[in-house]
Amino acid sequence: MDGELPKGTARRFMKMASLPVGFAGRTAFGLARRLAGGAEDLIRTEIEERTARQLFAVLGELKGGAQKFGQVLSVMESALPEHLVRPYRAALTSLQESGPALPVRTVHAVLREHLGEDWRESLPEFGDKPVATASIGQVHRGRWRDGREVAVKVQHPGAAEALASDFGHLIRISPIIDRVTGGELNVKEIVAELRARTIEELDYLHEAESQAVFAKAFADDPDFLVPAVVEATERVLVTEWLDGTPASAVMADGTQEDRNRLGLLLARFNHAGPNRCGLLHADPHPGNFRLTGDGRLGVLDFGAVVRLPDGPIPSMGQMIRACVDGDPERMVALMREAGLLRERKGGRGGGSGEPEDWGWLTRSLEMLVQPLAEEVFTFDRAWLREAVRRATLTKDAEVLRERMVMLPEHVQLQRVWMAEMAMLSQLGARIPYRAEAVAGMPGFAADAAGPGADAPDAAAPSRDS
Repeated sequence: MDGELPKGTARRFMKMASLPVGFAGRTAFGLARRLAGGAEDLIRTEIEERTARQLFAVLGELKGGAQKFGQVLSVMESALPEHLVRPYRAALTSLQESGPALPVRTVHAVLREHLGEDWRESLPEFGDKPVATASIGQVHRGRWRDGREVAVKVQHPGAAEALASDFGHLIRISPIIDRVTGGELNVKEIVAELRARTIEELDYLHEAESQAVFAKAFADDPDFLVPAVVEATERVLVTEWLDGTPASAVMADGTQEDRNRLGLLLARFNHAGPNRCGLLHADPHPGNFRLTGDGRLGVLDFGAVVRLPDGPIPSMGQMIRACVDGDPERMVALMREAGLLRERKGGRGGGSGEPEDWGWLTRSLEMLVQPLAEEVFTFDRAWLREAVRRATLTKDAEVLRERMVMLPEHVQLQRVWMAEMAMLSQLGARIPYRAEAVAGMPGFAADAAGPGADAPDAAAPSRDS
């Protein structure tokens, strides 16, 4: 019938539509309890926790944009209030690597369409049961015709339509999700940025090109392992198989030594990519990383990358260093030069003739840059929650949002950086993060003004240190 939604899309819509309805019902129930003499704080907490459980139950059953958003929340759970994430941390972790699987016949149909009717000649061994399912595709283990073990990623049919539908619904219910997450995240902004980035991931040829660049740049590296691309079409991607312990397992049960090792390599990889090949891996969640048996970081999923053909942006390193040094005037000068600062109404002095107090600039960011101010830093959830609170919910943060101009490339870099901080906090990693920044961030050491302007003598730790 005209105007009807496709069955799958309608089902996803009904599941997501149940969130605001459920929230309203629980709010009414809470009001009744309060009128009957219940403790208001306890009732509010009960409503929030029930709504949060429903949110993650729904997201856990969905594909497309909804599951992608759930994966972002699974990384950022370190920044959310503990009473909200504690009851369903396991459910959050499961979003990082799993989701609903396609029927076997559908998988075979996609393989026939993209690898040919004789696809089994290319894949004489193929496991019908997926080893991982993600927001737009799923991965199967197989053996290529030349004997190599391979990972075969198959895109879900209708993924583009599902993404468009799901992101639209997510934006509409973003106020509800904001309430569930305690107002700690700008959900509407996250969803809008995710929608733009995820569209790129639909083209597996684009992903194969990016992965091939990374694989070449990190070939035979003692710290990193990027699987080579074997075959690629628009909806099927075949790469060499990668063994190793998933990052989520290291977070859950790993030794402190493994947590530190994984955290150090994550930080090193994010700085190394732009310097070596002009690309930044832009989907940093635990499902995309492995700790291999020989101590290397295995990296997967290159569908989302930030292109930095000239390498890292030197002015970013200079600005971050000015913030670390507590030098807002230098930071302001650099921001003005880069076109990142809006002046106050009435001009630079706001019409008063008085010089502006720029303390809000460094105060709002001081905790986020704290790992760069210490030789060795211990990341944890309590630190990240306070850092995010100061950067988003304080009066200084309000001024920062009003005055700062965020260019598209800076938005992407900021999101990857925040996800990296969240993963390091989930790991509880204690690492020499500053040394990695000095080695990989142009402008951070050489162009510094203020305390500690000289680069440290010690080089970044090697794999054997």
